[in-house]
Amino acid sequence: MLETQSIEYEKAVLIGIINQQQNEEKSKEYLDELEFLTYTAGGEVIKRFQQKLDIPNPKTFIGTGKIEEIREFIKEHEIGSAIFDDELSPAQQKNIEKILKCKVVDRTYLILDIFAQRAKTSYARTQVELAQYEYLLPRLTGLWTHLERQRGGIGMRGPGETEIETDRRIVRDKISLLKKKLKTIDKQMAVQRGNRGSLIRVALIGYTNVGKSTLMNVISKSKVFAENKLFATLDTTVRKVVIRNLPFLLTDTVGFIRKLPTQLVESFKSTLDEVREADLLLHVVDISHKNFEEHISSVNSILEDIKAQDKPTIMVFNKIDAYEAETLDEDDLSTKKTSAHFSLEEWKNTWMNKLGDNVLFISATEKENMEDFKRKVYEAVRKIHITRFPYNNLLYPEYDQNFEEL
Repeated sequence: MLETQSIEYEKAVLIGIINQQQNEEKSKEYLDELEFLTYTAGGEVIKRFQQKLDIPNPKTFIGTGKIEEIREFIKEHEIGSAIFDDELSPAQQKNIEKILKCKVVDRTYLILDIFAQRAKTSYARTQVELAQYEYLLPRLTGLWTHLERQRGGIGMRGPGETEIETDRRIVRDKISLLKKKLKTIDKQMAVQRGNRGSLIRVALIGYTNVGKSTLMNVISKSKVFAENKLFATLDTTVRKVVIRNLPFLLTDTVGFIRKLPTQLVESFKSTLDEVREADLLLHVVDISHKNFEEHISSVNSILEDIKAQDKPTIMVFNKIDAYEAETLDEDDLSTKKTSAHFSLEEWKNTWMNKLGDNVLFISATEKENMEDFKRKVYEAVRKIHITRFPYNNLLYPEYDQNFEEL
């Protein structure tokens, strides 16, 4: 008889601010995403707190009245973690922990924690460890203040060295060691990429949890781990795929997210090399998500950072089976029609129309429009291939052309 196993979720509260950069609606969207991140990390959100604040408090990020309200709630409900949607300075984190007397985590460290849970290979673990140490280094003061005194006593007089400096040196040495280890692995991966020969490389990119791994499984008939949680995929997976008789390499990459920690972008550079070196990008978008346009902007911003924005790209709007437009009654004259009320057909006539033929609407889970997807990818890969190898033109006919005609 199988035993049922109950999963203990850690109680948490979320804290966000409303300012000129993010209004109340935008702040709510960010907190929705932060709640999903918390759930992915193994937490349960008990309550959200928001405060209108033009300039964050340099000592406690939020106002004294609001932090007192949060402190009372945490004490009354035995909350384990207070999670802030914005990155906290080391001093702010230290001050808030003193007041709230619980774990204080910001968005950056929460993402790092999820990455640490999800890293499976030695390479991914090394990348995450490096990012964590780089995040930790300026925060050592807050963690080791009880040791921050000079050594004294017999034989210990003189210049000495504070404990905090010793700890900093250890962490710096560890960072240096991890960077050397990553350089070695980067060289090995560069050799691997070089050994893949003349095959065209196609990379799946997109916001986290848009269905890239599910799509990879459908196309390559492989079993890449896919789950309805953020950052299910950390390790880059490469598969050889053949559509009709045309082979190419398909890469599943780590998902992007808004406010992606700079430490992660830095340590995952070689994972992003797969994107840089790809010949064709398949930008997968979850069209059922109400903020999908903002997700596209976030991905494009990271593509600019890694100088990969000019690559040939096909926009793949996934999860059309889950898309639901908000309804607007015919007799409702007061409500203004917005993009939230658009049907898929109406969306196709917006800015998407300017993308021309480089747009697809599919459902990877329901396998809807997969034939169109294969045709589009085949033609795009074929175009790159015959440009590079003109004599292979006859080997790969047009998608709709029968092989027997050749």
